[in-house]
Amino acid sequence: MANKIMSINAGSSSLKFQLFEMPEEELLVKGLFERIGLEDEMIFSYSMKDAKVKTSVKGKTHEEAINFLLHFLLERDVLTSLAELSGVGHRVAHGGEDFKTASLVDQEALKKIKDLGKLAPLHNPVNAAGIEALQKELPACPQVAVFDTSFHQTMEAKNFIYPLPYHYYEEDSVRRYGFHGTSHQFVASEAADYLEKPLDSLKIISCHLGNGASICGIKEGKSVITSMGFTPLAGLMMGTRCGDIDPSIIPFLQNEKYLSANDMDKLMNGESGFKGVTGFSSDTRDIISEAEKGNERAKLALDMFTSRVKQTIGAYAAELDGLDVLIFTAGIGENSSVIRQMICEDLTFFGVQIDQNQNQQNSRRISSAASSVDVLVVETNEELMIVRDTYALI
Repeated sequence: MANKIMSINAGSSSLKFQLFEMPEEELLVKGLFERIGLEDEMIFSYSMKDAKVKTSVKGKTHEEAINFLLHFLLERDVLTSLAELSGVGHRVAHGGEDFKTASLVDQEALKKIKDLGKLAPLHNPVNAAGIEALQKELPACPQVAVFDTSFHQTMEAKNFIYPLPYHYYEEDSVRRYGFHGTSHQFVASEAADYLEKPLDSLKIISCHLGNGASICGIKEGKSVITSMGFTPLAGLMMGTRCGDIDPSIIPFLQNEKYLSANDMDKLMNGESGFKGVTGFSSDTRDIISEAEKGNERAKLALDMFTSRVKQTIGAYAAELDGLDVLIFTAGIGENSSVIRQMICEDLTFFGVQIDQNQNQQNSRRISSAASSVDVLVVETNEELMIVRDTYALI
């Protein structure tokens, strides 16, 4: 029996959706509401079959966006009735230690999601608002929460406890959580399918490189270690985020420059990374173009980023006791042959060898025949992973 399942990703001023026919995994329609809450109208764009449309619609809340979406699906005959919708999967940023897998949402689960807003104040409250809006419109339809953090709940304590007084973990839940879990889980599964090998037989390093970036070491299909931490600020240098720095820099700059905690948060999350080092852009396409023209700070930013990625790959290969598959995914990972080449050129001692032609073409397999490590470019699809998890639970 076919099931129509929708994924919802509610942001502070946006709402993304995709509707799939399962188990065929056929995408029926996908779209995006933007500028929610900013004006009396929202921007609504969608693609269905060969049509791509962008328009404005009345409304300024997530609830109004959901209401419009459901009527739209009926009017376009994507659904014959709302009862045809078998389930809705919601992307939720933070599951803390409460949610180790995707979970059906009842009132207790919803309360926990809201309570975890203290760990993800920009995301969990609006994720919860999306769930409540769907519950109001479709009270009989199963809702499933899929958490960015859940995949990493298999990490051992040695890889998630911070060397702070232990009571901060016990009392305040301060620990490494990791993010991009849905993406890392999806591409690892896709890689195993492509290689026609059991996922639990592979030692995988997944590099999710986009404006936000993280790396995950995966063994026996489980997350062993990941670069993001208590928040998505930790780890690699990113588009506007600094990644790991000496913590003492924070009180030093606060004292020297009279910066508040909020000032430092804004600086590290929004003014650092590629944007901070280059002084002109957080977009690696612009930075590569300027580097090719001789811009030294653009070159420096690329060297810093790729060096940190290489260091992390090396450390994670040691943690995994080997490496079978190296995956590149997300905006930079999937599309930048230049950055992939810079990362891989010093990994020959691991047995990594790149086929230049395949790399230039963004092929699925970019490793050469002589490479002992399979190097793959895998397009991530977090929405499909959310739908798969939802389908498995309903």
